[in-house]
Amino acid sequence: MKHEAVEKNIGLLAFFMVIAVSIGGLTQIVPLFFQDVTNKPVEGMKPRPALELEGRDIFIANGCVGCHSQMIRPFRAETERYGHYSVAGESVWDHPFLWGSKRTGPDLARVGGRYSDDWQRAHLYNPRNVVPESKMPAYPFLVENKLDGKDTAKKMEVLRMLGVPYTDEDIAGAKDAVKGKTEMDALVAYLQGLGTIIKSKR
Repeated sequence: MKHEAVEKNIGLLAFFMVIAVSIGGLTQIVPLFFQDVTNKPVEGMKPRPALELEGRDIFIANGCVGCHSQMIRPFRAETERYGHYSVAGESVWDHPFLWGSKRTGPDLARVGGRYSDDWQRAHLYNPRNVVPESKMPAYPFLVENKLDGKDTAKKMEVLRMLGVPYTDEDIAGAKDAVKGKTEMDALVAYLQGLGTIIKSKR
């Protein structure tokens, strides 16, 4: 069959494009399902506590993932700046994963413990108080919004169905763990927990 005949026949061209993309996709994706390194958590990883789980949802709800990635690529420039490159086992319990697709702000994959809780609170309340050139919006309302925890246990149950190893005790204590806390408390807890398992490796 001549190449020109394929180019002039839209249906035939589309058919061959689908075949080519399918073969390429299958050769890239299928092997990952059989590699333990991509579907097993890193050693020592524990499910997020209730407060961090709520903080993660606040991170998503406020669009933080639109400007901050959570995936350090294995390039020297990135590992020197942010720490050990990200590994698949760190995201195995993330539903959805928050790798991000762009960086307006810095990568947050290893931000846990890099700054104090007070610094994080000040930065979230008004970023320009601590980083004058920051373009990040301020989130002062996080201090006023209280968590009631009425859906926290339900979230944990759903995540358990997806393979996150929450115990019955974790789920039973979820509401009390977040009750009376603010959205600011939850978001700071989430940020301080990011990347702490393999943070020290370079």
